Amino acid sequence: MNHDLHHQVLQRLKADYGLKPAAGQWLRGGTCPACGKRELYTHAEHPWLVRCGRQSKCGSEYHVKDLYDDLFDDWSKRAPASEQQPTASARAYLEFSRGFRLELIEGWFTQENYFDREANAGSATVRFPMEGNGYWERLIDRPHRFGKKKARFMPGYSYRGKWWCPPCVDLLEVDELWLVEGIFDAIALLHHGIAAVSVMSSNGYPEEKLRELRARRGDSLPTLVWALDNEPGARAYTRKSVRKARELGYRCEAAQIPQRAGKKTDWNDLHQRWMFEGDEEERAAKVERDLEEARHQGALLLAENASEKGVLMYDWDECNEFHFGFDNRLYWFKMDLEKFHKAKQRLMESDSHEDRLLNEHQIRDKALRECGAVVRLANCYPQALYYMRNEVTDESWYYFRIDFPHDGGSVKNTFTAAQVAAANEFKKRLLGIAAGAIYTGTGQQLDRIMESQLGRLKTVKTIDFIGYAKEHGCYVFNDVAVKDGQVFSLNEEDFFDMGRLSIKSQSQSPVLGINTDLHAYREEWLELLWRCFGAKGLVVLAFWFGSLFAEQIRQRQKSYPFLEVVGEAGAGKSTLIEFLWKLFGRLEYEGFDPTKSTPASRARNFAQVGNMPVVLIESEREKVDGAPTKQYDWDELKTAYNGRSVRSTGVKNNGNDTREPPFRGALVVSQNHAVNASEPILQRIVHVSMTSQSHTPASKAMAEKLERMPVDQVSGFMLKALAQEARVLEVVTDQAPVYEQQLLELPEIRTVRIAKNHSQLYALVDALAEVLPLTGEQIAAAHAEVCAMAIARQQAINADHPQVVEFWELYDFLNGQDEKGALNHARREGMIAVNLNEFAEMAANKRQQVPPLTELKRLLKTSKHPKFIEANKVVNSCRMLDAFDKPKTLRCWLFQET
Repeated sequence: MNHDLHHQVLQRLKADYGLKPAAGQWLRGGTCPACGKRELYTHAEHPWLVRCGRQSKCGSEYHVKDLYDDLFDDWSKRAPASEQQPTASARAYLEFSRGFRLELIEGWFTQENYFDREANAGSATVRFPMEGNGYWERLIDRPHRFGKKKARFMPGYSYRGKWWCPPCVDLLEVDELWLVEGIFDAIALLHHGIAAVSVMSSNGYPEEKLRELRARRGDSLPTLVWALDNEPGARAYTRKSVRKARELGYRCEAAQIPQRAGKKTDWNDLHQRWMFEGDEEERAAKVERDLEEARHQGALLLAENASEKGVLMYDWDECNEFHFGFDNRLYWFKMDLEKFHKAKQRLMESDSHEDRLLNEHQIRDKALRECGAVVRLANCYPQALYYMRNEVTDESWYYFRIDFPHDGGSVKNTFTAAQVAAANEFKKRLLGIAAGAIYTGTGQQLDRIMESQLGRLKTVKTIDFIGYAKEHGCYVFNDVAVKDGQVFSLNEEDFFDMGRLSIKSQSQSPVLGINTDLHAYREEWLELLWRCFGAKGLVVLAFWFGSLFAEQIRQRQKSYPFLEVVGEAGAGKSTLIEFLWKLFGRLEYEGFDPTKSTPASRARNFAQVGNMPVVLIESEREKVDGAPTKQYDWDELKTAYNGRSVRSTGVKNNGNDTREPPFRGALVVSQNHAVNASEPILQRIVHVSMTSQSHTPASKAMAEKLERMPVDQVSGFMLKALAQEARVLEVVTDQAPVYEQQLLELPEIRTVRIAKNHSQLYALVDALAEVLPLTGEQIAAAHAEVCAMAIARQQAINADHPQVVEFWELYDFLNGQDEKGALNHARREGMIAVNLNEFAEMAANKRQQVPPLTELKRLLKTSKHPKFIEANKVVNSCRMLDAFDKPKTLRCWLFQET
């Protein structure tokens, strides 16, 4: 291993797992990430593999390339090419990332360069020439930037019917020829004395080359060993290729690498494990054992029927009873030893000429086939893939794939512990998730099957929402996940494999259709949005963009504001919000109305996303003819400002546990009327007011164009934004405090919380410019709009509630009915003492509408002009006398004129 690379690997292993130098050339005492025991060890000089010493109970092993892939993905930087060493990067990649001996493959490859204009990125490549003046090359510098283009053929080149043959392999002399998928797989086997060619893909049947070889060798054909990858598609192509090759006269076998721990292993992976497996004697023994097992798995793949496969499996480990799958059906094999010995004895004593020609091994095989009882247990094949657990609710599931015969497809779903523990429950669940799937086995047979399948299952972490998981530092969506700017797709087993982290979301809502092909992304929407909505649209976009980082911002600055988008009907609120959802891959959605939702439904809406907006629509309704309307209690949301729970529920268990899911998103309110709430809520809101005054036929046409834009062309914005996570957080962290101080220096702003909220919005406009090509004019306009919003919010805080203003207007009207004041009982100058019941009675007599006293009493406590002093104070009236001509005592609300 390269000295610099070796040093970095050792430093990380020691820091991350606690590995320490031990006797000999070993590092031991590390904490195993699978079982948590301090049994992890590796070789100090060749730390390619990290293993758990508890072989019987855990046995986990990890390749350092999987643990620290960033150390192995930029070879031009680690080993730059030069005039003296033009292939330095390629050589380093092949030696240290693939484990190849360069003297074996010297002259087989060249180092080239590839540039992708659409991705605007380039990489050095390792290029191998192909027959017919073509080539195949592997990108070696951060290949994840190119999506699925980690390797490529020469444009226009077709490898159909051909293979890549290593220059050192003489096809006219070999007795056995292995056919593998990749060039690196073929080179890996060459290191261990195995002649191999690459067919380039699992469906790449090299018919042209096989016919050519048959023509050149006649009847002395080599045995073909089909050693394609061990995955469903490749297995089907292996059987198909074997049938075709046998028709050409070839003797065919197969080899399949057993896939363990839920991670795909190919021949190059196996070669790297072999190369660093103790001394030469131990290494040779390991290679022999693994190849023997691979051939056995290949023989099972090519078995003609279930009985033949059952006998092969019995012959391998001589277990008397076991389950197995054949043609995607579940079978049970049971060996009757007494019947076997009788059959063997009968064959040895047989007078049949055919039986007399059998040797001892053949007699044993025939006896096994005669006495091995094979019974079908299910008309499908259920396979446990991994274990999932929710630590909060103490629930767990086993995730199964149900395969059907004759290319009938697969179904994937969960089973609970109770459903895998009882045959009847297993049968019911199987029928429930897979149409026509029937299990007919016994409970004892199911126990044996589950014991075999569930023993060393991979554990996948789960979350019950969509979006950013703070505990794991990654974004988990429906089909895409993002961690540290790198995009991951859902694997074949329906979870995201991110190296040491395996994770999935159990939530089915919301459904986001994020297009990972950034070549399809179009940025023309930005100009349309600017022309339609101007600076206000950019401010809303900045807040929406900032919601992708709400958790991180709260972690650094303790809060993230609420956004209120208010405007008359037809102002464009819905058009803007629905388009912004498109940027996140969500179609035909605006938000939900909390007044039409139950508390449980609201709590789920608030808890189902992380680092995404939660939009409330039409929550504040106007009263019609004074009739009461259902209003939402905004105080419910006070704790969401700091990311705390908005509702607590009991956990369904035998204890007193409660569940309080934190608010992980960003709150957006879109409605016709401004929020009427207490001052603490109003301080938490940044308010954008939209109007239809500037609408023109041209802006209408552009708004309609925005509405028609396909989600596939704009949802890439989310991935572009998440790729800049580190830079966005740096800008917000550095700039928000600066802008906050600037706002507090304005004489119009006196509330620290208002300054803080709007300073974050200021900084998010700057951060948005790191992702979108905003002009200086657009940034300045957005900043000016935010400043105006902050001043307007302070004025709104200083003003009274509209119903309080209405109360004092009515008070002035009623109080002026008498020269001495019809309603004011206060004796002191500058004080107002009002009996609310008297107020209501006088208003009714004058045919004036008065809000319900309960609501009025709540709002009057917030009165600023006049200032509220005390409620229900006993007052000696200045204008009412009792029967003894003494001032009458009344309970009044006291206010001080300002």
